[in-house]
Amino acid sequence: MTHAENPETPDAPGAAAKAASPALFDRIARRYDLLNHLLSCGTDVLWRRRVARELAAVPHEVVLDLACGTGDQIITILERVPGVRRGVGIDMAGEMLRLGRAKLEARGLADRVLLARGDGQGMPLADDSVDCATIAFGIRNMPDPERCLGEFRRVLRPGGTLAVLEFSLPTNRFLRPLYLAYFRRILPRLGGVISGDAGAYRYLNRTVEAFPRGEDFRRRVAVAGFADVRAIPLSGAIATIYIGVKDG
Repeated sequence: MTHAENPETPDAPGAAAKAASPALFDRIARRYDLLNHLLSCGTDVLWRRRVARELAAVPHEVVLDLACGTGDQIITILERVPGVRRGVGIDMAGEMLRLGRAKLEARGLADRVLLARGDGQGMPLADDSVDCATIAFGIRNMPDPERCLGEFRRVLRPGGTLAVLEFSLPTNRFLRPLYLAYFRRILPRLGGVISGDAGAYRYLNRTVEAFPRGEDFRRRVAVAGFADVRAIPLSGAIATIYIGVKDG
């Protein structure tokens, strides 16, 4: 059954809603980290560490993190992947970047990371300028994800690695209905109460359920010009890491 055929599946947010999402994330920025850890029971930390572990197998000096938010993924990479000299974080949400800079300062990493406001569909970076690129829970917010994948290919050096960490949905027939009940009914209410913005967490579950996942998204990464693309399910496929290498 497809999303369109399932009357319980929320309608997918359109391009206009996704384009407005930076303002949404700015509104919840101060509670964003707390809610990530609380609503995932701390699993989001383990997922980001798994991304770093996958990247540690290949040398990387310059790492880009798109939709970097408050900096959790780029910080995890800098602290856990040997050989990384510099990081670049790009996000459209100015308040999230401000909080990210404060976290980098507190950890003594500010001199190694440049945070900049920018669009993932037109990154302010030169061609072939980074060794590795990541995006954690951000590509589904892009109005045109395929265009974003093309931008990743443009800024990566030949042979560079792309790692996309994104929510998916459990495939286990017992876990899936329990997860969807939590995701559709409990998470939006709890997130709304803590953040003070119920709309932000209704947007979350709508984008996750509508976004392509698993083999579908793995193919899209390959079509964008990446070779050896792998999909790594995490926590029963609640999230998935997609790893690919810039072809050519």
